[in-house]
Amino acid sequence: MASIHPPVCEFGWQAPDFSLQNVDGITLSRDMLMGKKGLLVMFICNHCPYVKAILPRLINDVRELKMLGINTVAIMSNDPTDYPEDSYENMQRIAKEMDFPFPYLIDPSQAIAKAYHAVCTPDFFGFNDKGQLQYRGRFDASRKETAADSTRDLFDAMQQVAETGQGPKEQIQSIGCSIKWKE
Repeated sequence: MASIHPPVCEFGWQAPDFSLQNVDGITLSRDMLMGKKGLLVMFICNHCPYVKAILPRLINDVRELKMLGINTVAIMSNDPTDYPEDSYENMQRIAKEMDFPFPYLIDPSQAIAKAYHAVCTPDFFGFNDKGQLQYRGRFDASRKETAADSTRDLFDAMQQVAETGQGPKEQIQSIGCSIKWKE
């Protein structure tokens, strides 16, 4: 499984709208999810070792960001044909087991991943309250293993967005597994 690095932040890029089904069957849009101070859009999946490695810490950080006015949504865009762990039913299961504090949406056409230019899981897009991109970087210094004494890159950046409306000028690109595109 090759590691993929997405590009870093294109400041001010406007968040594309979406209308996708949540694991509870309700269809949600970008505007419905926007927080008072911004929105974190994450492309994740169930099978990726990079996502699995950070998921408990990510869930904690998202809970803290919510208190700062930053809402979060996770989107799963992989084709589950060759990766059944990423099926809608397994999305529902993991969201319940891990008590996701954010909606977990399925992107079956992969149109939203393409609109966001997402390339891997995890791929993070941090928007301010105007829907302008302010962060597209890594979660922290960890890879597939938890790094000791990691800085909280994503959390710190989104806290700055909540406080100032702007993300940090210096960002380190994320790393993850490629999105599994349909043929």
